[in-house]
Amino acid sequence: MPGPPVVRIDLGSGAPAYAQIVAQLRALLVSGALAAGTRLPTVRQLAVDLGVHHNTVALAYRTLAEEGWLELRRGRGAVVVERQGPRASSRAQEEFSRRLEGLLAKAAADGLSPKAIVREFEALGRKLWKGKTP
Repeated sequence: MPGPPVVRIDLGSGAPAYAQIVAQLRALLVSGALAAGTRLPTVRQLAVDLGVHHNTVALAYRTLAEEGWLELRRGRGAVVVERQGPRASSRAQEEFSRRLEGLLAKAAADGLSPKAIVREFEALGRKLWKGKTP
């Protein structure tokens, strides 16, 4: 049986801790590393493990529950549920494009070559979709 999900907080990052937790768990959910029925650590346990306030973890779990990834049961914790992928709205597509453009500009400004960027996209795509047609 696999261990608990590996989530790390980078205190030097500009991203809030709850957003880092959401992003990392979402990546595990999308990739299938966290399957339906998987019970996540309790809010308090993950907060202790990460060294953050329990409200930070609670906000992350609520965010993923609102996206349809988790079922939250009072006193029983968070459980991964089977999720039907929503259709992307034009607004979501525009937001993705805007954020991706900023990320690519930052990567280019930091000296990453176009080939390195493409290789990273391909590697991340394989990791996230593991044999699924994206």
